[in-house]
Amino acid sequence: MISRQMKSDIIEKAMFALFRIMSFFVLSFLAFIVIYIISKGYSALSWEFISEMPRNEMTQGGIFPAILGTFYLMVGSAVVSIPIGIITAVYLTEYAAAPKLGKIIRLGVNNLAGVPSVVFGLFGLSLFVVFLDFGTSILAGSLTLGVLNLPMIIRSSEEALMTVPRTYREASLSLGATRLQTIFRIVIPNALPGILTGVMLSLGRAAGETAPVMFTAATYYAPELPHSIFSEVMALPYHIYVMATAGTYIQETRNIQYGTAIVLIVLVLLLNSAGLVLRYRFRKRLKR
Repeated sequence: MISRQMKSDIIEKAMFALFRIMSFFVLSFLAFIVIYIISKGYSALSWEFISEMPRNEMTQGGIFPAILGTFYLMVGSAVVSIPIGIITAVYLTEYAAAPKLGKIIRLGVNNLAGVPSVVFGLFGLSLFVVFLDFGTSILAGSLTLGVLNLPMIIRSSEEALMTVPRTYREASLSLGATRLQTIFRIVIPNALPGILTGVMLSLGRAAGETAPVMFTAATYYAPELPHSIFSEVMALPYHIYVMATAGTYIQETRNIQYGTAIVLIVLVLLLNSAGLVLRYRFRKRLKR
């Protein structure tokens, strides 16, 4: 008769085997997608493809305006979402004295995180483009993406702040530091690795969103580079969408679609890798 300990060991080994199989399946599926996209689009990659303006109804030339537009939108969304997100997280962890108020705010943040991006796009179109009369512009797109990224930054920053031991705060206050000094000199520096991870992930999300950009900032084709925050821009995800639905040009521009997708994937991977490197360096510095 099998003992209870043996049954527990068998179940544990079976579960670990299942986890390994599922992890392998996920990684294999990811590798298949990346390899498939690279095989379809590598022929379009060149320095000219990265650095030139599009020509001949975007069937020739490069995607430099789309890369630059995506960069502008990422920076703009970061300017909007990072300060508000971190301040909100600090309030929830350090100042929200009423538990009910904190629960209400967290509930709102969680619900906001579950809203589809197309709804944010419609919100940005109604508020920033039409009501505030910013038009289809970098400013409207940045504000929309900033609102979209707020839940991720708030949640990641709050979790990072909560990992800082309470004894750090108590020691700082006992030495005569004010509460604000404790937050800026003790709490936030120790939570910075986790905060940076959330920020980088939010930037990667902003780079890959299509619907909010399509409604608020992107244009099919820009003959010149944007000259102000009120200019329309081309963006990598919207460029892929346009090339994939370009009617008679679909087959002719297939390699351009996948080439643009490769550039976008590399951009997101670089952002995520930068987040991991910064997190490692800050953690290493804090341990000294």
